[in-house]
Amino acid sequence: MRRHHRSAALTTAVLAGALLAAGCSSGSGGKQSETGGTDAAAGKATTPRMTVALVTHAAPGDTFWDLIRKGAQAAAAKDNIKLVYSSDPVAGNQANLVQNAIDQKVDGIALTAAKPDAMKAVVAKAKAAGIPVVGFNSGLDNWQELGMLEYFGQDENIAGQAFGERLNQQGAKHAVCVIQEQGQVALEARCAGLKKGFKGTTENLYVNGTDMPSVKSTLTAKLQKESTIDQVVTLGAPIAMTAVQSVKDAGSKAEVATFDLNKDLVGAIQSGDIQFAVDQQPYLQGYLAVDALWLYRTNGNFSGGGTAPVLTGPAFVTKDNVDSVAEFAKKGTR
Repeated sequence: MRRHHRSAALTTAVLAGALLAAGCSSGSGGKQSETGGTDAAAGKATTPRMTVALVTHAAPGDTFWDLIRKGAQAAAAKDNIKLVYSSDPVAGNQANLVQNAIDQKVDGIALTAAKPDAMKAVVAKAKAAGIPVVGFNSGLDNWQELGMLEYFGQDENIAGQAFGERLNQQGAKHAVCVIQEQGQVALEARCAGLKKGFKGTTENLYVNGTDMPSVKSTLTAKLQKESTIDQVVTLGAPIAMTAVQSVKDAGSKAEVATFDLNKDLVGAIQSGDIQFAVDQQPYLQGYLAVDALWLYRTNGNFSGGGTAPVLTGPAFVTKDNVDSVAEFAKKGTR
């Protein structure tokens, strides 16, 4: 595993160099993704035009996916790619969106496999049609089985273990892990890793992440019922911000820490309302997934030798280092 991680880190470092250059020109987002990949001096495209479909399981209103999309748009702008984005949290519907991309004869597909079984048949159809497919964000344990070319994301189980070890250092004894979508492999892996790395008691609490008032009331009731809970672990920034309110409403002394960032959550870490966050760098995931398809088409490149994922996290953002990412969070890229 260490060998794979070194390989992944080296690949990420090489591709991230391109990210820094692209990030300077990503301000206008979607429009640039339609007109990018040009020679600034001559005003002419430097690479052949191609179309890439980005298909995710994003739920409406989840700001995490804005970061994914911005990264993908930055890569598209650089690479002269027409980026077609679509999403649906229902696995069957997401598979239909992938089928739509195949029917449109796109040049490449980047997708999340939160429910891998639902993606199996449609990824096979893409391959049969000669369309390369890369995975990102969800599906680390299944991307090769599904026949994807590459994978960009975080090892969620290892990230969960690291999270648990950090809670051990802080003296926590009883954690509740709040899962906003039951059966979503990446979320389940985070809590499984937490349970493995944390020496105290770990409980899973399932909530409906698309209904924030329900999340708040469910977690508040849990904290009121079990006063021994001293740590709330959330798996997304919006859930974390709601958890802060639940802790206050319940009169609980529990601390809140989370996976994933957004602008509001960075401020909450600065203020001390949230202890820390695990950053998997979603902007980077979106960027690398799109750029990888361009590299494969234009130069036959694929990272990790097709055997190892490219890991983009975990990285801990705490009160000690949060100021270093705050500027980027304001820009909407962290």
